[in-house]
Amino acid sequence: MAAKHGKTLEDSLGRVIIPPGAYYGISTQRAVKNFPITNYQLHPDLIVALAKVKKAAAMANREALELKQSGIFPHILDACDAIIDGYYHEWFVVDPIQGGAGTSINMNANEVIANIALVAMGYEKCTDAIISPYDHINMSQSTNDVIPTAARVCIRKLLDELLESMTTMCEIFREKSVEFDSVVKMGRTHLQDAVPIRLGQEFDAYRRVIQRDIERISKTGNYLYEVNLGATAVGTALNANPTYIKEVIAHLREITGFEQLRRAESLVDGTQNTDCFTEVSAALKICMVNMSKIANDLRMMTSGPACGFGEITLEKLQPGSSIMPDKANPILPELINQVAFQVIGNDLTISLASEAGQFELNVMQPVLIYNLIQSVSMMKNAFRVFGERCVKRITLSEANRRRIKAYVEQSPAICTALAPYIGYERSAAIAKVAREEEMTILELCLKDEGIISRLGGEENLRKILDPDTMTRMGENL
Repeated sequence: MAAKHGKTLEDSLGRVIIPPGAYYGISTQRAVKNFPITNYQLHPDLIVALAKVKKAAAMANREALELKQSGIFPHILDACDAIIDGYYHEWFVVDPIQGGAGTSINMNANEVIANIALVAMGYEKCTDAIISPYDHINMSQSTNDVIPTAARVCIRKLLDELLESMTTMCEIFREKSVEFDSVVKMGRTHLQDAVPIRLGQEFDAYRRVIQRDIERISKTGNYLYEVNLGATAVGTALNANPTYIKEVIAHLREITGFEQLRRAESLVDGTQNTDCFTEVSAALKICMVNMSKIANDLRMMTSGPACGFGEITLEKLQPGSSIMPDKANPILPELINQVAFQVIGNDLTISLASEAGQFELNVMQPVLIYNLIQSVSMMKNAFRVFGERCVKRITLSEANRRRIKAYVEQSPAICTALAPYIGYERSAAIAKVAREEEMTILELCLKDEGIISRLGGEENLRKILDPDTMTRMGENL
């Protein structure tokens, strides 16, 4: 029945008015009313993944039915393709965080696909007798296999993009490690002077931990290729045609381009458990813990310009203050810190959601999927701008170089290199005098003929106290 402000539909629970022009139906409208939570839309890649799963299901069902009712399937496939191509996304209106294990997301997709196909066939939307969201679009499926499968497809795609972004950033750190390899600076432990290290060595260490994160994320992401499509409600494949079960994964491989996709060895296991998501999230958390540490280092090294460490220069990307003229802040390292906080928090949410499953299904998957998609997406975007607009543009001005050199020359910790020759206690005494008299260790030692003699002459003394030499003791082992 048409209404002035929309169409009235009826189901076993009663009547609901659908907004004019809407491409969804009664189940979606109920969910819109029930879950006004985040005011966010589903991630576009999840919408596309849902359409790919529905397309694979429609292709498998067409084969399973031996072309019975085949007249509707070309239109269903076209509807899925339209969504895959980016159309009709505005009609995916359910909130990403919801009760029901994702049933509202699944039904939103079913109703939109059905209505797109109906309009293409010349019928009025929500003409369920011709194309039913339940009987046709959801044929041989359940929310409990559609949503986990779509989530895996979506997150696997996003992980590929994240890994590409990380690989580019890792290469930028490698280039900087080479560029800065000759720059000897003061190493620090406990934020106190330690012994010299080359700036290139620090950047190479950053590169190496990022490379381990790439490998860690790649490994855990491989578990996402195992999907439970065909499991239906609890993993027993009830209501799914045997031919459908055999063919649907092959179609999904073709549609997604993920040749590694495979049906779970146990569909019950694949429906019950969400450990693949928690493992990916853990790898993302570890990565962001590492990246936040790197960002903290860069913020410290660029602090100043007059009253901080002032060892590196970050490009000024925007004014840093609305009151202090010429102030520039390390905004992209700060961004990385904040993304880290979000991802670490998301990991806790994902862990709690994964733990909260009972028996044959984890009903908390909506919040789990939402947070995991957010983590991967934020990291991908953050690493792209951080690598290109921050790390790649790090420079050393003459002021930086002078300060780095002065820190090394003035630090009493240089005397550490003397300890193997004159002993720890004598070295500590020299460091104390150097600090009190504001002399360098070399200047003080050059005044002590006993030390010069013991070390075999001034040339040997200078060699022992050469900061660059100190940084190379562990090389070529």
